[in-house]
Amino acid sequence: MDGFDPTIGVILMAATNRPEILDPALLRAGRFDRHILVDRPDKKGRADILRIHSKGITIDKDVDLDTIAGMTPGFVGADLANLVNEAALLAVRHNKDKVEMAEFDEAVERIIAGLEKKNRLINDKERKIVAYHEVGHALVALSLPGTDPVRKISIIPRGVAALGYTLQVPTEDRFLMSKSELLNKIAVALGGRAAEEIRFQDVSTGAHNDLARATDIARSMVKEYGMSDKLGHIYFEKERQKPYLDMGLPPAKDYSEETAEVIDHEVKAILDAQYAVAKEILTKHHKVMDEGAALVLKEESIEGDRLKALLDDRQMA
Repeated sequence: MDGFDPTIGVILMAATNRPEILDPALLRAGRFDRHILVDRPDKKGRADILRIHSKGITIDKDVDLDTIAGMTPGFVGADLANLVNEAALLAVRHNKDKVEMAEFDEAVERIIAGLEKKNRLINDKERKIVAYHEVGHALVALSLPGTDPVRKISIIPRGVAALGYTLQVPTEDRFLMSKSELLNKIAVALGGRAAEEIRFQDVSTGAHNDLARATDIARSMVKEYGMSDKLGHIYFEKERQKPYLDMGLPPAKDYSEETAEVIDHEVKAILDAQYAVAKEILTKHHKVMDEGAALVLKEESIEGDRLKALLDDRQMA
């Protein structure tokens, strides 16, 4: 770095998790000109981290840390340390002298979906709505290619507000996604609301987070990935950041109001089309949807393979 005597042996280091907000002058040659990315660990890295953190506990010989690493894409070192600690605590609560795979599975669910809230009582009507909602997600995911495998479907409330959840766990780290895969993700996200409409001829507020996630994906497809047929292969820069002295003005856009209107139209078109895809799948497999919802209502949680078996049996019949 400029301004230091090269012979005095001083190394100046800095770290940030928001590189996009740094002044470019800070990063030019002669300043902080050597940049080292500390990224999230890949599958092998996660397995190595799990081995380090599991040295202090007794784990069953059947525990496969490589499998657990495959279940935790996106986890950082702190997440994995928390996972091992959570699994050990669960083993103690279950009066076991070893941590088994079941504890690791449950710990992964706790971290991804939140703590179970079995004391959160919901009435029978809402339980039925949640059951169909979650089975709707799962059934659409099982019917479309390129979606993450369905691991579990549950109507046990978890976390702050979730009344149920469908747990999908990727089998590998992904760095690229195709347009068809993104569209299928949107269809899966909208599958819960589609199931409610088909079964009850009405929709609930339970799809709030699903709608937000689906809209975010669709908007990114249009504005960032150039996946709009009408707008073509173009990137619309995100809204520029406000200056350091915020004058209360709305953020500036790099496109006209007319273009913003087209963007909104294209986003809505994508969402409408994928909602129709979800409804078509669930209407076609409405008997599987009914059987799956009944099973979830009876047992509260089922493995994704059981719903897949119901679907396969119906398709073979």
